[in-house]
This record gives sequence, structure tokens and C-alpha cells, in this order.
Amino acid sequence: MTHGPDLVLDHLSRRHGPTTILDDLSLTLPGGRFSVVLGPSGCGKSTTLRLIAGLDEPSSGRVRIGGRDVTDVAPAERGVAMVFQSYALFPHLSAAENILFGLRARRVPAAERARRLDHAAELLGIGPLLSRRPAQLSGGQQQRVALGRAIVAQAPVCLMDEPLSNLDAQLRAEMRHELVMLQRRLGLTMVYVTHDQTEAMAMADLIVLLRGGRLEQVAAPEDIYQHPATSFAARFIGTPPMNLLPLDQRGGWAGISGSAIPTPGMRHGALHVGLRPEALVWGDALPCRLTLRVLHREYLGADTVLSGEVGAGAPPLLARLPGRIAAAPGETVVLSFDPAALHFFDAVTENRIAHEPVPA
Repeated sequence: MTHGPDLVLDHLSRRHGPTTILDDLSLTLPGGRFSVVLGPSGCGKSTTLRLIAGLDEPSSGRVRIGGRDVTDVAPAERGVAMVFQSYALFPHLSAAENILFGLRARRVPAAERARRLDHAAELLGIGPLLSRRPAQLSGGQQQRVALGRAIVAQAPVCLMDEPLSNLDAQLRAEMRHELVMLQRRLGLTMVYVTHDQTEAMAMADLIVLLRGGRLEQVAAPEDIYQHPATSFAARFIGTPPMNLLPLDQRGGWAGISGSAIPTPGMRHGALHVGLRPEALVWGDALPCRLTLRVLHREYLGADTVLSGEVGAGAPPLLARLPGRIAAAPGETVVLSFDPAALHFFDAVTENRIAHEPVPA
């Protein structure tokens, strides 16, 4: 099995009048891997995809696919297939005709079209659906037809723009697994756009996190979760999001809502400390303790999320605890955590602050 080519974006920018949509984006997306472009609405995700595909022209910068500069190359000549959020199926054509539309337009011989159609139908399990029109297909089936069209193109690069957003939660989870398995089986270079961090964490080999048209962090899912480069990355990745609390630094320690949290060797002025909700445990078993006045309890089956106050003026704190926790609103509970679980960020720049391991 061959692997798809590397994608290189070199100082890529896209401006529309006075508005900068994408600002000096430089990164390399590895060939044959599943890369996810993640970020909130309006951060430049879809624009990045359209620039790779050639559907938009960059205001500056270059796009290279497999070492070849394709910045000025027509979309059809780039070796790229694209799957859209809307599926973009022709309503008057059958599933088979939709899948083969591009091959017919390129005058691929009938025998080769049939061979590619059979291959795609087998991969996607849509053989019985090929004679149906889109209106006769469910959302998941339409998505498979759109994928079939990308597969028969035999493009080494596949771009996907929020392709699962129209599906219900259960079907989204099933399709996530299918897409990852398909990408691995075919060795495609996959670039997938989403605003859903759960989707990104579940699917990606590499996450590209954008914010306001700029690159925030590029890392494997486990790295971006365990070592977020900024407080924005820390809050955007994780469910529920990371707690970020202000610290008043006093020597080597910081006081937060009456609790002492060690900040060894730091002299950075205003700090924010990050603590994942799942790093908190019930009771005082771990070295650092917080007292939480419960405001809200959300029971999720496998775990319970508590939201509460840790002191006057501090933002609400979230704790994700395993199992069923019978803490009622208004009740005060003790939670604890390992100091090694703390993350520190500059309150002004939002950048992560490197520090020595915090002693217990």
C-alpha cells in the first residue's frame, strides 16, 4: 500500500478586503496520516481546506503537495478529492451515477469506472444502495456515497469539511470509526475540518488548532491534551474544559480561595493555573485539597460532573468524578488532586509556563 504525499503550507495567508481570514500559516501535514484542523467558528478552518484544494487563491504564501508547488495549479490537477458538509449529491442521479460523475466527466473508460465503483461499494458496504437516489438514502448512506465519489477519484489527498455534522450522535460515532479505518486501509493523506474537539481527539493522528486565523498549536491528541501550549488550547481541548483559576503569587506559593497551591521557582507576575476536571478526586486522599460548594450536579452514568464555588471572586470550578456522586446543590465537599496535574499559564500572553515538577 502506498501512502499519500506530505502537504506543506508555507506562510499561507488569505485576506478579504481589510479582513484577514488566515494569517501566515506554516505547517507540514504528514503523508498517509489523519490530520484534523480544529477550532471555533470563523477561525479559518474551511479556508485552509479550500486553499489546499485550490478553490480559493491565497493572498500570499505557497501550497506544496508531495514536494510539488501547486499554488497556481488548477483544482482538478492537484490530486485532491473533497467531501463537503452538504454531501453535494445530484438529486436526479442514482448513488452509482453520483459516485461516477467525476470519472465520466474525465472520460475514464467504462470498464475502469465499473472496477472502481465495485471497489468503493465493497469498502463502504453500499452495494445494495447504488440504484437509489439521494432522497431515498439516510444521512449516513448519503455520506457513504459522497465518500465513494472521493474514493473512485483515487486521489492521494482527501479533504473533508465537517462531513459528519449533519448526522445524529450515534451515527457520528460509527462514521468516525469507519473514516479512520478507511483512511488507514487506503493510506490517504486525510485533512479533516471540525469544530468538535471530541471528534478531533477520537480521529486524529495530528491536531492543528487554529484561533482567529492563526496557528495556536500542532500536536498529537495526547500531547495537546497533556501539554497545551496556551490557555486557549487548554480550554478548547477536553470535556468538560480545563479549569483556569487566577493565582496571587506570594514567593514560591500562590493562594487561591484559601487553599495553598505550590508554584515552585516562578516569578512571572499574574498567573493562571489549569486543572483538568478529571484530575480532581473525591475526599482528601491526594496532597492538594480544595473545598467546593456545589452549585450544580450532572449525572452522566459513568461519571458525575460537579460545578461549584471555591471562593469569593473565583470562577466556578468543574470536577468530573467517576460513578454516581450524591452531592446536592448547596452542600460543601472536599476534593483533592496531585500537584503534578497542575498547568501554569501567563495571564497576559496566555502562553504555557515551563516549570519544575511541583512537590507534594
